[in-house]
Amino acid sequence: MRTTFINTLTEEAKSNDRIFIITPDLGFSVLERFRDLFPNRFLNVGIAEQNAVGVAAGLALSGKIVYVYSIVPFVTMRCFEQVRVDVAYMNTNVRLIGVGAGLSYGPAGATHHSIEDIAVMRNLPNMTVCCPGDPLEVREIVKQSVDYQGPMYIRLGKNGEPTIHKETQQLTIGKAIQVSEGKDLIIITTSNMLEEGNQIADSLKEQGKTVTLVSMHTIKPFDSETVLRLINKGIPMVTLEEHNIIGGLGSAVAEVIAESGQAVRFKRIGIKDVFCHDVGSQQYLRGKLINAYQEITDFMV
Repeated sequence: MRTTFINTLTEEAKSNDRIFIITPDLGFSVLERFRDLFPNRFLNVGIAEQNAVGVAAGLALSGKIVYVYSIVPFVTMRCFEQVRVDVAYMNTNVRLIGVGAGLSYGPAGATHHSIEDIAVMRNLPNMTVCCPGDPLEVREIVKQSVDYQGPMYIRLGKNGEPTIHKETQQLTIGKAIQVSEGKDLIIITTSNMLEEGNQIADSLKEQGKTVTLVSMHTIKPFDSETVLRLINKGIPMVTLEEHNIIGGLGSAVAEVIAESGQAVRFKRIGIKDVFCHDVGSQQYLRGKLINAYQEITDFMV
């Protein structure tokens, strides 16, 4: 996802001299091409996230389109006051680019995990929250972000994620994408759990169960219309996210269900409001904290 982000933004910057990147001393081996092509539009402010966001807001108020690039906890929580006041309150065209969604930085420990960021960002007025699930979604969201009005938070994984969608797939910020149609279960995923949701759907298909798989690449504005349509299918529904089950995708879907006045079997699958005290790879920690396949098969019994 990181490579797709920078390649897409670099191409956009060739024809739009208002595009800037600011980094608080991160992004090495990722941002160099942009830096070399546009040295006057690339700022490394050092390990000073609050300053990075303040400078970004100032540039945005001067007519620039500014992308602040860092690891998720550093670009959302370390500088939260500046994000809240300088970016969200001022409704500036700043794009916060967070890499390392969920447990991507597994061995680095809880300081580098991002399991609260969606909840924190979606609670801010004016803030658009995008959580792409594969490189195609990253590409299309970055392209649309250039002309998008208002602040955005774009949550990225790391690198090497497979492309789930066909190359011709259309994407609109704020509208979910249905990946497959099934009659036994609905799985709504966001961010880096799209791949796992797709794998689970394939595994269930081998057992004779078909899945409606949906990628909710935008958490805010939320596509309530799609959720209401899925409720009307009358089959069990789960959400799948590498994030605390409080405040993220699961909460957003639960809010729609609660206000719909309709009954549906529903389960939130994610991290159960705990910090991670284990050390290991992303896949190892995901198995310890989420274990999505087992939760889904138990739910379907």
